This record gives sequence, structure tokens and C-alpha cells, in this order.
Amino acid sequence: MKVKKLIIKTAKHKYPILIGSNLIAKIEIFFKENLIQFNNCLFVIDENVPNKKILLIKKAFKNKKKFFIFIKANEKNKNQKTLNNILEFLLKKNFSRQDCLIAIGGGITGDVVGFAASLFKRGMKFINIPTTLLSQVDSSIGGKTGINSKYGKNLIGSFYQPELVISDTNFLKSLPKREIVCGYGEILKHSLIANKNFYKFLNKNSSKILKLNNPYIEKAILESCKIKKLVVEKDEKEKNLRKVLNFGHTFAHAYEASLGFSRKLNHGEAVLLGINTAIKFSKIKRFLKYREYHSITNHMKNANLPFNLKNYFSIKHLDKILQFMLKDKKNNSEKINLILLKKIGSPIIDKVYKKKDLKTFLKKELTN
Repeated sequence: MKVKKLIIKTAKHKYPILIGSNLIAKIEIFFKENLIQFNNCLFVIDENVPNKKILLIKKAFKNKKKFFIFIKANEKNKNQKTLNNILEFLLKKNFSRQDCLIAIGGGITGDVVGFAASLFKRGMKFINIPTTLLSQVDSSIGGKTGINSKYGKNLIGSFYQPELVISDTNFLKSLPKREIVCGYGEILKHSLIANKNFYKFLNKNSSKILKLNNPYIEKAILESCKIKKLVVEKDEKEKNLRKVLNFGHTFAHAYEASLGFSRKLNHGEAVLLGINTAIKFSKIKRFLKYREYHSITNHMKNANLPFNLKNYFSIKHLDKILQFMLKDKKNNSEKINLILLKKIGSPIIDKVYKKKDLKTFLKKELTN
């Protein structure tokens, strides 16, 4: 199928996102088309990327001096140690700002590598090749980079845009179903905050998308990227509008952190739980009408997506969840800032609630 191309334009930077199948083999063509030049490159690769794909990448970069680091990409390793290992390697091999750092993996890989690129000599070239559905539709777009700390998720980081993003859908074929579901959570989020027609498309075609059938999967990726592009271009550094992209995430990040970022709950699964929590809270606060709330919950059930909080948590987790919600980076006081939903395609920004309001609500969710 024809390569789909989106251009992200921020105040100081412009870069393309390429979406399609078999793109890696054409990578040097894309570099020439987009005037990307460098001599040395360090690949930081998620160790879960199949060897066949790595060999294809090595072949595609045959005219470059290549170095490789393989990382175990999980939330626990999204930390200062992994970041330092990358920076130490760049310094040891005497990389320059004109050389290139290339991330190949999911959102964790892209976040850490992008952060390293922003720090090394105050900024070096960075290319992102996302290999999971979640990273192709969300984390590879918009320049958010960072690492976790013991105090919470993504609390240390920067805004740093790549030179190029290549979303090759062939990578998705090697993913387990669980990872596809994780990516679908972000796709659903984008539809809910921005485009009711896109939500209707998902409602009709979710099974085909989750099976990676074309043209449905590429359309879902493209439409998600278009939504995030529009938001990022208007508000690159999350001063106002970009906060809508955190719909469901205040809950989601607290859910992940309260379980110690364990494999019991992946980020995309936490986002789906967070979406379900946010729409229920929106309904209770009389923002979201029951008909649309019911449509969304039915969609999640019919697509067999994670949505039941009690499958992962009990009342014993309540205080820890609230503790992490209070540390969310969108808060600017002792209150909790939420993104809620007025109707499908229409979010509400900066609704602030006291801890006790959320405690009462979540207590019911975890006990009823």
C-alpha cells in the first residue's frame, strides 16, 4: 500500500511521520527525501524486536557506521540507569551532535532514547522507529520524552522532537494480542476526545483492527496520528489544549505505579481502565449522558478490552492509588486535575477535585 505521510509542525521544528508496510527496506530513500544526513548512528533496540527485523535494519543502513545497544524495555527499566548507559556509550564512542540516535521499540524505548538525545551535548539528531501499536499511534508523536522515578511515571523528562518517525506496520505482526489491545486503548482515547465519526468507525470495525486487517489498521493508525498532530501543533508543551491527550491517564498512571509497574498491568491496559473510570466519573458528575456512556462501555465489552477495575485492584490499593494521583504532573496544588468527557468528541479540561471526592468514588468502584 502507498506510504502515508503526515508532517508535524511545531514552533521550532518540522518532521514527517511515515505510515505503511515494508518501510524499513526503503529507509535510505526516506533520509534523502527528508534531507537527513549523519555518519555515525547508535541504535537502541528493545530486545523483543525479532532478529529478522534487526537484520533487515542492518541491511538498510549499510552505508552508515553502526553501533547497537539492546535494552529490556519495561517500566521498571525506564530509569536513570538505562538513560546513563546510553549517554555513557555516546561519550565513550565520541559521538557528535551531528550523529544520530535511533530508537527501535515501543513507547518505553522511544521515551528513554528521545530523552538521551535531548541531553547529549544539549541535543543530537533523533529518529524514532516505533514497533508497537501503542507507540505508533501515540508516544512516538509530539516529542514527550522521559523516564520514571520512585515517585511516579514520566516525572523526569523533556520535550524533544525527532527528525523522522517511521511506523512500519510489519512490526505489528510479531506482537502478542495483549500488545495490540494496549495500542487500541490509545486509539479509542483519541476518538473519544476528538472525533465522533472516528469512534463510529472503531465501533464498527474494532475486530478487524485488532486482527491487524488492512485497510482498517492503517486507517486507525493514520486517524489517531492526525488527531494527535492537531493537538501537538497547537500546544506543543502542554500548557492547555494538549492536556486532553491525558484523558484517562491520571487514573492510568496511578494504577500502574500502585502495582509497581509490574507486568500484571501494561500501560495500554491501564489506559483502558483509566478511560472507563473517567467516563464513569464524567457520568456521575452529570457531564456525560448515560446513552453515550453506555455506548462506550458496550464497545469495550464487545471488543473484549480490559475495563473492570476489580480484576486488578481491591480496596487495599485505594490509598496508594490516591497517593500517586496527587503526584500527577498536571496538578498544581493539593487537588487532583482530571480530563473528563462531556460527550464523545468533546472533552473537558482542568476539572479539579479534592482527594476526598476521588476517594469516595474509587472506594465504591473497588467494593461494589
